[in-house]
Amino acid sequence: MAKENAAAATIRAATIDDAEAMYAMILALARDVGESDRVVCAVEDFRRFGFSATPSFHALIAEVAGEPVGLSLYFYSYSSWKGRLGVYVQDLYVDDSQRGTGLGRRLVAETARVAGARGAAYMRLSVDRSNAAAKAFYSRIGLQLAEQECIFKAVYEDFEALKRLA
Repeated sequence: MAKENAAAATIRAATIDDAEAMYAMILALARDVGESDRVVCAVEDFRRFGFSATPSFHALIAEVAGEPVGLSLYFYSYSSWKGRLGVYVQDLYVDDSQRGTGLGRRLVAETARVAGARGAAYMRLSVDRSNAAAKAFYSRIGLQLAEQECIFKAVYEDFEALKRLA
């Protein structure tokens, strides 16, 4: 697909019919950052967790000429210190054909607009330490590095072990 001005792209809320395109974009994102082996989800996971009566996430799809070229997958969070609703961008993807057009900025801005309409007052996201291009992009559009924060995680077996601590 030819590179076009970001204004040529339309951005809309994802529907269950977008699950396959969302999955494909997540795979492409993982390939872009050299982490393909970490993706273990399936198309059905997007359908089940994103489009149930109580969705675990929301998403925006960017399209050019009806073809998906961008994704913002996000969920809402709450800050007890701020006393406010926020939005966490889990994944932001822009197809190679659209990079440099402003589409990433538009996806972030639209995510902020949608979340703000629901009452959100802040946005958070994580970036792999080695992804210099993403860090530069987020800084350019006004996000600030939260240097005082350090993320801990427990995944799979470690998560199961946490449950047994009760």
